[in-house]
Amino acid sequence: MAKILFVLTGSDHWTLADGTAHPTGFWAEEAVAPYQAFKAAGHEIVVATPGGVVPTVDRGSLAPEFNDGQENADRVAAAVEGMAELRHPLKVEDVDLADYAAVFYPGGHGPMEDLAVNADSGRLLVRALESGSPLGIVCHAPAAVLAATKDDGTNAFAGYRLTGFTNDEETQAGFADKAKWLLQDRLVEIGADFQEGEPWAPHVVVDRNLVTGQNPASAAPLADELLKKLG
Repeated sequence: MAKILFVLTGSDHWTLADGTAHPTGFWAEEAVAPYQAFKAAGHEIVVATPGGVVPTVDRGSLAPEFNDGQENADRVAAAVEGMAELRHPLKVEDVDLADYAAVFYPGGHGPMEDLAVNADSGRLLVRALESGSPLGIVCHAPAAVLAATKDDGTNAFAGYRLTGFTNDEETQAGFADKAKWLLQDRLVEIGADFQEGEPWAPHVVVDRNLVTGQNPASAAPLADELLKKLG
């Protein structure tokens, strides 16, 4: 059994371009599907957030329209409630990467608020990438990559093939014209080789030890890829 680190946003809102705070947090499916896959494989999960804040689930991610109906929405909500590790997170700044066999970042709009500018998470990502251990990041969580600056000032993920929530998806979700910046644009700016799939369809990109997923539907297949790397 291996220990897998889940790094989640500690933010419960996302500040839009007009200064308003959009309620958010982590996206339920993106945490639940990998959590259940890793647990079923016998692995232990440890949660970390900036400052050790208990993470907030995006209430929208529990709505029936995002979960193929009320029955599945109820199942996902119950699964989030059952994730005891969420209630006792470590501080990202206190994490010893050597304790973990893999690292996983679930998305939601929350990472756009805090992880995108969190230096402790950025340093953890640099070390995780350089360690060669499996590193999974899904949907909006690649925003955390923006803080992964090396000592020479370059971004550790420059030149890596990766994916994340696309401009088209943000437009269809109704936030592209409200956001301060768009994730796809910023990932391209740091020199990443952004791989765009069809909107809302599962799309996973593997480059060396890095496994990224485009959207909520990509969380489960991303977990499968991480499990393959864990052997």
